[in-house]
Amino acid sequence: MGTDTVRTPPADGPAELKSQQRGWYFYDWACSVYSTSVLTVFLGPYLTSVAESAADADGYVHPLGIPVRAGSFFAYSVSLSVIVAVLVMPLVGAAADRTGRKKPLLAAAAYLGATATTAMFFLEGDRYLFGGVLLIVANAAQSVAMMLYNSYLPQIAPPEQRDAVSSRGWAFGYAAGSLVLVVNLVLYTGHDSFGVSESTAVRICLASAGLWWGAFALIPLTRLRDRGSAAREAALPGFRQLAATVRDMRRHPLTLAFLLAYLVYNDGIQTVISQASVYGSEELGLGQSTLIGAVLLVQVLAVAGALTMGRLARAYGAKRTILGSLVAWTVTLAAGYFLPTGAPGWFFALAAGIGLVLGGSQALSRSLFSHLVPPGKEAEYFSAYEMSDRGMSWLGPLLFGLIYQLTGSYRDAIISLVGFFVIGFALLARVPVRRAIEEAGNPVPDRI
Repeated sequence: MGTDTVRTPPADGPAELKSQQRGWYFYDWACSVYSTSVLTVFLGPYLTSVAESAADADGYVHPLGIPVRAGSFFAYSVSLSVIVAVLVMPLVGAAADRTGRKKPLLAAAAYLGATATTAMFFLEGDRYLFGGVLLIVANAAQSVAMMLYNSYLPQIAPPEQRDAVSSRGWAFGYAAGSLVLVVNLVLYTGHDSFGVSESTAVRICLASAGLWWGAFALIPLTRLRDRGSAAREAALPGFRQLAATVRDMRRHPLTLAFLLAYLVYNDGIQTVISQASVYGSEELGLGQSTLIGAVLLVQVLAVAGALTMGRLARAYGAKRTILGSLVAWTVTLAAGYFLPTGAPGWFFALAAGIGLVLGGSQALSRSLFSHLVPPGKEAEYFSAYEMSDRGMSWLGPLLFGLIYQLTGSYRDAIISLVGFFVIGFALLARVPVRRAIEEAGNPVPDRI
């Protein structure tokens, strides 16, 4: 494989790092609105209703001739989007490391996702396949973009700052989600006074998330710097690149052990995020305004939760803080099984519990993993991380959809997710993170 030398820019000074950190925060601000307004609140119930309008007398749609219960179509589409991301991320991550040009790849992924999200304005009637394709494209592009975005963390923050920087990024994202959800709530609840139908209001909310994503992505793309690479190599084709990444990671078994734990518990987190609105609307009989209000509560508390858990990590270490959050996830989700139908107060209590642990568990997992990445392999290794974050989070939605398809009960589907947190806790507890950081060739922070 041929190589040619590329000039690597000098290390950035403190002022330049601060500027890049501020720019980096704004990608969370830009893309988190997609995760909140689209994936968590509006698209699940809306795409499910579109699929139901296209269903046969038995409640099934038939994409590519395959019988699928209309209530499971959204979950299966999320699962398929993740499989697409798994195939693409190793190629993009390796190309970013080899060329040192992360920013153009980040721009391409971000604007592909933003465009697909904006096009959801045209999702109406019984066009459930069109909605499924847009969801697959947007979700896969979001996963690729987040992989590249996360890989900047070791570049812009020294080891002792990463928990705080990562937590601030998540806080920015949840703050943006809160702000846009307030606007969404005003439009949705007052759609008659604005002269639009309920479905049109939903489509406007979906499309506005794409416009927001594209507009604010300009800020990190302006401030972040590409460092270049010591060598420029041709990317390996297809599965050969995925195999090469896995082979390299096998040289760092403790990093792999952390990824396995993260894969399991984060699969549960991502499934709760994507399926909570479906559970609230279809099983608990709650209206869209209640769901928006509950997710808004999650966003507001997640800002405080992310910052608070960042402080706890400085006192007790990131690993212990994450383990504590997994206990809270288990208790909260188990309680969700017993929520009474048509009782929004209890659903808000559940949302509060989720909000307090959501941002912190994700932010600290990202910063902890950044210590386990061998220098020079950031984008490639973060492609594996993103597979665990969004890319490998296909099992939870698939299990959720299958349990519902087999039982017709969303309660059975939601309780099945508890196992992800219990198993993830057990796997993470066994990882010696200090030794893992040393074996990756990185300095060990005083508190980890």
